[in-house]
Amino acid sequence: MRFLVIPEDFRNDQHILKPDLTSLLASLGFARPKLRVCNDPLIGGIGEALKPERLAEVVDRYRGMVDVFLLCVDRDADPHRRARLDTIESHFAPRACLIACEAWEELEIWALAGLDLPGPTRWGDIRAERDVKERHFTPLAASRRLESEPGGGRRTLGIEAAKRVDRIRQLCPEDFDRLAVRLAALRLREP
Repeated sequence: MRFLVIPEDFRNDQHILKPDLTSLLASLGFARPKLRVCNDPLIGGIGEALKPERLAEVVDRYRGMVDVFLLCVDRDADPHRRARLDTIESHFAPRACLIACEAWEELEIWALAGLDLPGPTRWGDIRAERDVKERHFTPLAASRRLESEPGGGRRTLGIEAAKRVDRIRQLCPEDFDRLAVRLAALRLREP
């Protein structure tokens, strides 16, 4: 199957999404999945990522080249984000397979879930943090001297986290594991 990941902004997000989702698809048993991150057009933020007309531009551009579109955005402490994503999925259901997921609260949580973290902070506190990127991810990247690499440490930390996709599923049940279950259902229909 061919997958296109649609992030809010690929410039940083691709460094976590590509390795984590590629590893997830392999763990689910997809036969030679092809996954790429949408970088044309640049979506440019959550406001644009949630506009059906903007997503239609992506779906129309890549129709026939992609079997599954994966819209991956941050939840950003919005308790209504899932309902909005369900509406978007319904909008595209007749013409494209679009699965939408929201990372609680930010995409960087998936990278953190796959890593051994320094210090005494409990995972429950990290998971509950609204600003996980600023309070946990960026300091970790800085402590590892990765802030100047592409994605501000996301490349290295995303690749490391992807090696422990089962742990990400376990620690992120509301978002990453939910996506895994939905993708596993697709795999059962794979030719």
